[in-house]
Amino acid sequence: MRIEEKETEKHSDLNSPKPSSSNNRNASDGFETASDGELGSNGSDNDDETQQQEEQQSLSQADDVVLKQKAFEQANDVKMGGNRLFGSGQYEEALSQYELALHLAPDMPSSVELRSICHANSAICCSKMGKYEDAIKECTKALELNPSYMKALLRRAEAHEKLEHFEEAIADMKKILELDPSNDQAKKTIRRLGPLAEEKREKMKEEMIGKLKDMGNSLLGRFGMSVDNFKSVKDPNTGSYSISFQR
Repeated sequence: MRIEEKETEKHSDLNSPKPSSSNNRNASDGFETASDGELGSNGSDNDDETQQQEEQQSLSQADDVVLKQKAFEQANDVKMGGNRLFGSGQYEEALSQYELALHLAPDMPSSVELRSICHANSAICCSKMGKYEDAIKECTKALELNPSYMKALLRRAEAHEKLEHFEEAIADMKKILELDPSNDQAKKTIRRLGPLAEEKREKMKEEMIGKLKDMGNSLLGRFGMSVDNFKSVKDPNTGSYSISFQR
């Protein structure tokens, strides 16, 4: 009888219900690991932060455009004021206005023309006041911004002529002809300045020869001689020179 009781107990253990695996799964439902929660939260925060940065950058760029446009309009108004002063013969005051306009003009592609005009207008003010070197500098600045600016080329040529820089004036007039082959003023100026440039070259040669003679005489004088003791003769066939000594 004892043996039967033990077997019954064994059968009872085998037939007793076991915990269901589905119950184990349900026990973890509704919970998330710390790593899952952190990843979801950080990703959302990063997206929000990036969006805010992009919005701030867009607003900053828009504000910058507005400010530059206002600065451009202000610079143009100042330039127009300079034009009125120039028209009334107030060249010094007009020059100050053009300089102020250049200071106000923003550094942007649309203001390049405005700045080149202000430099060219400053140049004509300088020329009216007899400051031809300054006029040349202002025209050069205008041409750096706009190489095909014919008014700046013309004003620089005129300033060069005033300083008897005939070669430089002719060079500017030739550039004008490259831009406008039918420009009569440039053609006439080149014809007029050509002989003056040649005359100046000859004078410069004579001055250089005179300086060389003085230098030679100072050296040869120590030996009782001068450059007049030396005579150069050109060979008509070869074009070369021969030098002979004469007492």
